Amino acid sequence: MSDGPGGICTLTPGRVTLAALRSILRGRDVLQMDPAARPQVDAARDAVEAVVRGGRVVYGVNTGFGKLAQTVIPPARLADLQANLVLSHSAGTGPPLPDPVVRLIIALKAVGLARGHSGARWEIIEALLALANAGVLPCIPSKGSVGASGDLAPLAHLSAALLGVGEVVIDGRRVPAAEGLRCAGLQPIALGPKEGLALLNGTQVSTALALSGLFAGEDVFGAAVVAGALSLEAVKGSLAPFDARVHAARGQRGQIAVAAAFRQLLAGSAILASHIQCGRVQDPYSIRCQPQVMGACLDNLEHAARLLEIEANAASDNPLVFADTGDIVSGGNFHAEPVAFAADIIALALAEIGALSERRVALLVDASLSGLPPFLVEDGGVNSGFMIAHVTAAALASENKSLSHPASVDSLPTSANQEDHVSMAANGARRLREMAANTAAIVGIEAAAAVQGIGFRRPLRSSDALEAQVAHIRGRVAPYERDRFFAPDIEAMAEWAAEVPPPPCVRELLPSHRR
Repeated sequence: MSDGPGGICTLTPGRVTLAALRSILRGRDVLQMDPAARPQVDAARDAVEAVVRGGRVVYGVNTGFGKLAQTVIPPARLADLQANLVLSHSAGTGPPLPDPVVRLIIALKAVGLARGHSGARWEIIEALLALANAGVLPCIPSKGSVGASGDLAPLAHLSAALLGVGEVVIDGRRVPAAEGLRCAGLQPIALGPKEGLALLNGTQVSTALALSGLFAGEDVFGAAVVAGALSLEAVKGSLAPFDARVHAARGQRGQIAVAAAFRQLLAGSAILASHIQCGRVQDPYSIRCQPQVMGACLDNLEHAARLLEIEANAASDNPLVFADTGDIVSGGNFHAEPVAFAADIIALALAEIGALSERRVALLVDASLSGLPPFLVEDGGVNSGFMIAHVTAAALASENKSLSHPASVDSLPTSANQEDHVSMAANGARRLREMAANTAAIVGIEAAAAVQGIGFRRPLRSSDALEAQVAHIRGRVAPYERDRFFAPDIEAMAEWAAEVPPPPCVRELLPSHRR
């Protein structure tokens, strides 16, 4: 739970909500672990130490890893085993992950360890949160995980920082990890039995990236509903297809909810009232079928959100400690298939949100269909208006189609065929940020075009809710009276689509905004 922006976020393992995870990603709160989790953490640690004292051979505690699991490690070398694991697995490549994602990864790893099935000391959990709260964020290369046996390489780079190895980011500066530890008031940690493996195993990197994509997808979904309503007004579309009876007859939950949001957004519109008897039989699908398409996208975002909320609270390392019986069981919770599927589902939703929005841009600039000036500008020919802005939207929509190819259907065996099926969840989740940015630009172009179109319907006015959006957009981009350097407008509108909270009737549709 969170006390609000800039407050304290208490992480209760197994009960961390989507709203809290969104807030963590935004970096608003000081993170602390619920002290009620400590007894279970201590009990699991005691169980690991009992194995070492008793001389039992248990994978991950006193054996090698992966294909080397049959190699028994003598007690005198267990500390070397854990440190060497972290160092050897720090093999990532590519540009570093963004700071907000790293902060979320740290929180997720702390929550996973605090479930009390990992055998790590409470001090490891406190050290992780101390790094996040001090703004000391490990440099984690973005590539190198196949999403099985955990996100090994990226989590190794996270763990290396606790040892004083590698680099961290402080206020945008890359500095040696040892310096970062001092800034956080920490000393390099000597890992005990199983602690290195507990830190490296797990799906926290894939999950954090997927959550980042989910939240960005929610934001652009909300903007696309607003943009779609504005487009309906600009082309004098009909509200009849949004009739509640139509959607109840089908029964799809997302569709019903989206149609209701459109009805609320358009309530009281004078533009809508001006053409009730116009004689138009049907609007193009990109206008008429918005509840069906966007509702399906919402249903998929809902499903992905449920999967990711569960995973964010999961014990996903290996082996797992069950302190009540003293058992340490080797399993496969590190396999990130649920995250891979969630990421693919989000990718499909992002691609479709953008694809539908691009079709509405095409409609708005086509005078034969929209009833508006060609390319939404007076003195066409001398002025090209929104002609190439639509081309940009089409290019981004096409790129998203390529990026939406499912990652979860891919697998390459690793670790000498010990790890013979992998999820590729990290790859699937990492692309979501780029897809969300593409979709935000498409939706931003649509919203700017729709507001331009509404300008040609004056003095008629839309609903109060949509006129507030028109005013907000006009505060970002001026009316397009003649050709001008267009790129800054597109950038401003992409920021609108990615950042501006939608009206309450739309915001309440989004999973992470519900309490």
